[in-house]
Amino acid sequence: MTIPSGENAAQDSEDAALATLRRDFAGHRIWRSTRHDGKPGDWVATLHDPGMGVDATVMQPSPDELRASLEAEARRAQERRSL
Repeated sequence: MTIPSGENAAQDSEDAALATLRRDFAGHRIWRSTRHDGKPGDWVATLHDPGMGVDATVMQPSPDELRASLEAEARRAQERRSL
């Protein structure tokens, strides 16, 4: 078994975070933006199912912050449905 290190480990961790976010928030298209210098940028979620959120696009600097924002979006959508 090979243990990833350095850049490979960071990429594997980001890939896993992306896969988990996509699984947990299927009503959004989730992706990583690219900065002007070609490096990875913000974490982005674009709403595809209006029942799963309110804002069309959510951007955060980390996967954990994006998760928190998408959880808040889900609560907002639920509140809107119950009106």
